[in-house]
Formats: sequence, C-alpha cells, structure tokens
Amino acid sequence: MTLLTASAGVLAQGVIKIGEINSYKAQPAFLEPYKKGMELAIEQINAAGGLNGKKVELITRDDNANPGDAVRVAEELVSRDQVDVLTGSFLSHIGLALTDFSKQKKMFFLASEPLTDKIVWQNGHRYTFRLRTSTYMQVAMLVPDAVAMKKKRWAIVYPNYEYGQSAVASFKALLKAAQPDVEFVAEQAPPLGKLDAGSVVQALADAKPDAIFNVLFGADLAKFVREGNTRGLFKDREVVSLLTGEPEYLDPLKDETPNGWLVTGYPWYGIKTPEHAAFLKAYQDKFKDYPRLGSVVGYSSIMSLAAGIKKAQSTETEKLVTAFKGLSLMTPFGPITYRPEDHQSTMGSFVGRTKNDGGKGVMVDFRFLDGAQFLPSAAEVKKLRPAE
Repeated sequence: MTLLTASAGVLAQGVIKIGEINSYKAQPAFLEPYKKGMELAIEQINAAGGLNGKKVELITRDDNANPGDAVRVAEELVSRDQVDVLTGSFLSHIGLALTDFSKQKKMFFLASEPLTDKIVWQNGHRYTFRLRTSTYMQVAMLVPDAVAMKKKRWAIVYPNYEYGQSAVASFKALLKAAQPDVEFVAEQAPPLGKLDAGSVVQALADAKPDAIFNVLFGADLAKFVREGNTRGLFKDREVVSLLTGEPEYLDPLKDETPNGWLVTGYPWYGIKTPEHAAFLKAYQDKFKDYPRLGSVVGYSSIMSLAAGIKKAQSTETEKLVTAFKGLSLMTPFGPITYRPEDHQSTMGSFVGRTKNDGGKGVMVDFRFLDGAQFLPSAAEVKKLRPAE
C-alpha cells in the first residue's frame, strides 16, 4: 500500500490542473460542444507528452448561470482542488464576476467565451485575458455592410443583460459615427430566456423600421424568428444579427431559417484551410459529430493555455501573465495573438448571409475577418482600460 500511495503522490505532483467554470445546464447548445472541444485538446496535449513534462487535467464546474455561484466554485477550485489556472464562462455578467475574482485573488483567468468589452477594457486588469471575438469586434465587422444598406430607421432587439447591452452600445456608436443621419426608432430588451415574442415583434413592426439589429440567441432567437416570420416582420427588411450564423443557433431554426440576414457565425462545412481541416477531422473522428462554434472556442482556449504554460515553462501566475502578453498560436481559425495592451486575442470571425437551403439553415457568401483589424489602437485602449 505504501508503495502505491507513494507512486500516486509522485504522479499527482506531475499534473497541471486547469479549473473551468461554465453555465452547462443553462446553455447546453453552446457548452456541450465546447466541453468536447476542450476534451479533444486535452487528449492531444497529453498524447504529445503533456506540458513541461506533466500531464494535464481538466476539472469543470457548473455555475448555474449565477455570478455568485460562479465565484463560489472558483473559490473551491482554487482552495480545494488547487488548480493552477482558471478558464471558462459564457454569460457576460458571469465573465465579469470571474474577472473580478481573478483580480482580487491574483489568479490567472482566461475568459474563453463571454463577449462583453468590459472584460478587457473598463474592468480589464493584469490577471485576466480573453480568447473570443468580443461584442465590439463582431459589431465592427458587421457595421460596414450595415452602412452599405443605406437604411435610415433601425429597430433594435437584444437580451437585457451585459452581453446584449454591450453589443447594442457598440452598434449604435459605430453606426452613428459612419452614418450620422441614422435613427433608432424602436428598442426591445426582454430579459434573457424570457422573450414574449408576440409583443416584441408587434412593437418592432409598429415602429416601421427600414432595418433591424438583432442580438437575441438560443431559444429567444428561435421564438423571435418564428413569430417574426408569422407576422411578416422580416419581409423586405434588412436584418443584421449577431451570432445567428453559429450552428448552435442556426441549426435549430431548420425550415424557419430566414433568408439573407447578415450574420456572424461558423460555416464549418465551407472552411478550406489546413488548420481547420485538421481540427474538423480530429473532432469528427472522436465524437462522430460535426463541430459547433463552441467546439472551436473550447479547443482554442485549452490550446491557448497550453501555449502560454509552455512559453512560461511554469504555471506560476506572474510568469504566465508575462508569457500571455503577445502570445501567438495557431487555432482552427488560423493564427491568433493575445495583445499586450488589453489582453484581447485577435481571433477573427466569419461574416455572411443566412440561407434556407431546403429546410436547413446555412451561411453563404461568407468571408473570414481577422480580429486584429477590428480592435482599437494601443493609445485608444489606454483611455478605456485602467492602468496596471
């Protein structure tokens, strides 16, 4: 027994623990594939000999879509499980709670998916970095096409929490700057997951907008599309829609998929790069399923941590922070860099139009936009972000 215990102890010292926190029960459409993406990355890293000679272990916890619970499980991961780094979160207000926890505890945190700009700007600090293309970046990618539509009267609909508010603030500011005569004639902000589709669609229709900016996703999006189709809200109207091209949200629309919406998303079936082909094959071989955008984010967050730990030759927080500033690595979406000035990665996004292709929603006429081209300069960031 003593021998076994001793050897187990030696092995345990040779483990790098990644603590991950997310809203698995509340947002399964995105987070089940996300978890699979993480598992694939961990498997590949360990098959290649681990990191700095140590095996990597992933410990995931559910935050019940509640910021208080997220902070409590973060505490447990740090004190009880003794994880080396923290990552995760999906909902932006929870991402902000964990960003704050990371600051208080001086604990390295890679925010994988929460999109609010505050994570790297207003609430940004030394110990938090973010992978995913932010609300500002995705809106900035859509605005040039929105301006080209030459529509004056816009209606806006968004889930009333941090992500929706952040996206709308960016859209209004960037559209107004490019097209000063724009008018915002209606705004509907239902609580997340509690959309009363009939009244929201009616209110938007009553305002007689020329175009609509939509930020709803998941079950809210499905209800909005169904009701909007029924009441003819989208007929002869341009719609610009955040995230709608992600298979997580587009696939469930099936034969209700609207045609011609301008969206950000993930046309996994049409990406012809070697790095994406390698990821697609590995994912399909392991899971017998196609990847969703969550899969790419989960995979890339673990691969980012691996690249940072390798560069730092350590999991010590201060060394990791130094390693992550300017860290570059390859992802299924091509090379990304974590900017030293705001800790935001330059991960890009696909922009295209929706198409109802025989009862299945797809993205067509899409192009990939490099995130680095849609971020403010270091001088502008200085004004947005507290000094370290």
